[in-house]
Amino acid sequence: MMMRGVTAVLFDADGVVQRPTSDWWSRLSSLVPADGEAFVADLMAAEKPSLVGKVDFRDALADVLRRWNSPASVDEALEPWSWFAAEPEVVSLIASLRAAGVGCHLATNQQAYRRAIMQDERGYGEWFDQTFYSCDLGLAKPDPAYFRAILGALDLPASSVLFIDDNVANVEAAAGVGLRAELYDLSAGVPALAELLRRYGLPIPA
Repeated sequence: MMMRGVTAVLFDADGVVQRPTSDWWSRLSSLVPADGEAFVADLMAAEKPSLVGKVDFRDALADVLRRWNSPASVDEALEPWSWFAAEPEVVSLIASLRAAGVGCHLATNQQAYRRAIMQDERGYGEWFDQTFYSCDLGLAKPDPAYFRAILGALDLPASSVLFIDDNVANVEAAAGVGLRAELYDLSAGVPALAELLRRYGLPIPA
């Protein structure tokens, strides 16, 4: 049975709309002579405050490089964060939904450096009705307040909004706020995303 009543869809970015174009993990782990796995974990932890706009990611990155005595420059270490590309077929699905009157919005955790690439350099804002970057909101998934802020901006009841993400914790948090939430990863293929959208009665061409 199709579930009707969805008037807007929130799309996560990484793993749903876009995918890596190169092996960023190997590149980052190579920036130190040993224990690359722990180094990358340190980088990921250092990124978290910048996802909610509390620190400049370049500064956080510089601190990690210094602590690990890495010979890499900040720009060299920053480069892998630009190694991603949107999946054209997903962008087409979003365009189809919008043409049919369904609101489509981006809901993603990003620091300001990556936000600038997505929004300003690659034109992601043109693909969505609204874009909700965590660094702009000062809130990040899976914080329930992140989803409540988006619902407030959209002025829609949670039950009319479908949220799609590749992270279980994010999906569970969205469902806890009352959104219709589904787990999806690009590795499942774009037809699986199209079928998911159809299950909610959304106008996706066969």
